[in-house]
Amino acid sequence: MESFNCKEVLFADTSAQKDELWRMRRIMAVSVKSNSIFKEEDTVVPRASLPALIKGIKETGLKYGFETVCFGHAGDGNLHVNIIKGDMSDDDWNYKLKDGIKEIFELTVSLGGTLSGEHGIGLVQKEYMPIKYTETHFALWRGIKNVFDKNGILNPGKIF
Repeated sequence: MESFNCKEVLFADTSAQKDELWRMRRIMAVSVKSNSIFKEEDTVVPRASLPALIKGIKETGLKYGFETVCFGHAGDGNLHVNIIKGDMSDDDWNYKLKDGIKEIFELTVSLGGTLSGEHGIGLVQKEYMPIKYTETHFALWRGIKNVFDKNGILNPGKIF
């Protein structure tokens, strides 16, 4: 972690310290939400690639002018990327942020990862799916949906 310029590494030496670290982890999302406009993305890479992913996310943030708070489930390579608007202009937030997110997802895939872990693909991530998946994948998914929804009445217009 230190070789990738991590600001602080905490270890628990006692049960009380362990409990405090878990408490901090549980309130992380609430803390992010209370301090700035933010956008959360969900990535997964092989565990050994987490340091490279975090380093790349931080570099992307510097390039586009946003900060990030990254946390998640390191044991399975799942990283929640909370992008913080902070001092980023409204125009950059509304128009350039997508380019930064695309770069984060491209890095994630290049490291052997995928675009979503536990949260699945929602409407927001849908536009980034071609970074990882081909038209063959989409055709297969549409076919599976059609088996269960021949009339297109379940979640109309959507394959996920």
